Amino acid sequence: MLTDLYTPKQIEVMKTVLSRNDWRLLINYGAVRSGKTVIDNDAFLMELRRVRKLADQLEVKEPMYILAGYSSKSLQNNVLQELSNKYDIQFKFDKHGSFRLFGVKIIQTFTGSIAGLGAIRGSTAFGAYVNEASLANEEVFNEILNRCSAPNARIICDTNPDVPTHYLKADYIDNKDKKAGIVSYHFTIDDNTFLPAEYVQHMKAGTPSGMFYDRSILGLWVSGEGMVYKDFDKDTMIIPRSKLPENLTYYCGVDWGYEHKGTIVVMADDDQGNTYLVEEHTKQYEEIDYWVRVAKEIQSRYGSRIKFFADSARPEHVARFRRENLNVFNANKSVLSGIESVAKLMKEHRFFVVKESIDKFLEEIYQYIWDEKTGMPVKANDDVQDAVRYAVHSQHNELNKAKAVVKPSWLRR
Repeated sequence: MLTDLYTPKQIEVMKTVLSRNDWRLLINYGAVRSGKTVIDNDAFLMELRRVRKLADQLEVKEPMYILAGYSSKSLQNNVLQELSNKYDIQFKFDKHGSFRLFGVKIIQTFTGSIAGLGAIRGSTAFGAYVNEASLANEEVFNEILNRCSAPNARIICDTNPDVPTHYLKADYIDNKDKKAGIVSYHFTIDDNTFLPAEYVQHMKAGTPSGMFYDRSILGLWVSGEGMVYKDFDKDTMIIPRSKLPENLTYYCGVDWGYEHKGTIVVMADDDQGNTYLVEEHTKQYEEIDYWVRVAKEIQSRYGSRIKFFADSARPEHVARFRRENLNVFNANKSVLSGIESVAKLMKEHRFFVVKESIDKFLEEIYQYIWDEKTGMPVKANDDVQDAVRYAVHSQHNELNKAKAVVKPSWLRR
């Protein structure tokens, strides 16, 4: 039965793909793990068969179709590998990264930068599939739509939500003019009825409050408002040094400064999944020599191999740390992903701060707020917060890579 293969929301989408002819652009948006990409991947294959039949009617020998994603890696992970695993499709790429399937030539392009225009400019496509559409450069996205100029060409997109002012929502999802031919479906995590109830429960309980929950669980296009770290609880998360456990893994975050404050924080993880802010060193109007001294003192306390994840905006400072035999790395500076890494620890009550060792942390965290216009944190009172984010997100990303395993089939939906 169809219900053994697809969720009710996915069946709705499939009916639109197979039975409706009143649309040109189909956008499936919403929560993570809600089943958007699964149905879009299958819709992509359905569209290729439709395109081949249409090309035969038009006597077009080799119709072209655009497959677009943020990067080659994201397309491989989200689309090609999933289809290969599910249907045992073996893709054979030419020197340009294109391939043929069901008698259709598929051109890959990457939407993460304006460079994605090069692969499709000048082409006439019978359709397109845009994965992670909200991450697409707007000019590249518009060019994809322009290239789909063959008769009855159709475009399929999937995406997680972003800010309400994002062009994909404002110009397309919210466009109710029937002549535009736009159809959209909103997915929540509960729409994926194949997910185990325990997994959904854990996702809901572990996702940070506010913007992250609204986007990741409810699939809403929202901006943040108020405090960035809504789940921070001073009463339970500020601890005396005497409660700091032993056998911790230590690492550091570095936010360079001069006119604004500079910060080095020492973080630590225990074997229970808890993270601790152990030391904070924050100063204004200090040169690099000062920060080298602070780092060497930290190194003397926690060992010569302690890692310093530093802001790459000052490469000369990073280079100086290296010359001083400090174990320094460019930090993973992804803002929203980094904030989510820290916020998730707070949501799950696994983030603690040593009371005796902080200076500006408490002062900052209550002033660290969202800018509703940009959807990012306001660039003020953020020096310690940036250093904490650099440390936690970089360290935990490294651990996740080391522990990478193949996802179980039920989690791929």
